[in-house]
Formats: sequence, C-alpha cells, structure tokens
Amino acid sequence: MRIALHTRVREDRIEEYEAAHRAVPAELAAAIRAAGVGSWTIWRSGCELFHLLECEDYARLLAELEHLPVNIAWQARMAELLDVVHDYSADGAAAGLPVAWEL
Repeated sequence: MRIALHTRVREDRIEEYEAAHRAVPAELAAAIRAAGVGSWTIWRSGCELFHLLECEDYARLLAELEHLPVNIAWQARMAELLDVVHDYSADGAAAGLPVAWEL
C-alpha cells in the first residue's frame, strides 16, 4: 500500500531537520524495513514536508514502531523540530492524505 503524509518543520529548524535525516539511526531504519516498509521518501517545500511510503500494512507499521525505544527517541527529537508531527498511535493509521487524483 502507498501512504502519503504531511508534516511541517519549524522554519527555524530546517537545517537541523535535514541534518537529522542524513543520520537516521541504522537501528531505526532496520526496524522500519522489518515492519514492512519498502520505501519512504520525504519532500520539502519551504516548511511543508510530504512523505510517500510504500508498505505492506500501515497500521501494522505504526503498531510495531510505536513502543520501540529507538523510534520513541527519534519521535521526541522530531517533536522538537516539527510543528505538525507524525502520529504513531493507532489513530495515526487514518492520518494519510486522501487521493485527489491518480494516473
């Protein structure tokens, strides 16, 4: 399945956000892959962040990562940098952007 998400980086934290994503912990990347993600890309336009991920089951992904210590630490770091954060709770499974058009 493909999931599109929207988050927003704080204007004064863009450099830190990009630096953090150049150094995503290997343990976190491995956990994301193990939870069924084939790819995850984030685009930035100003402060707006658009994510596209391809995964087996988005709800399962969230459930597997929600209580994982490396993800908890990562999400705490991202919370410092973002105005709109990614929701890893069960409610977050409905956070994907609706498809407006597809070719």
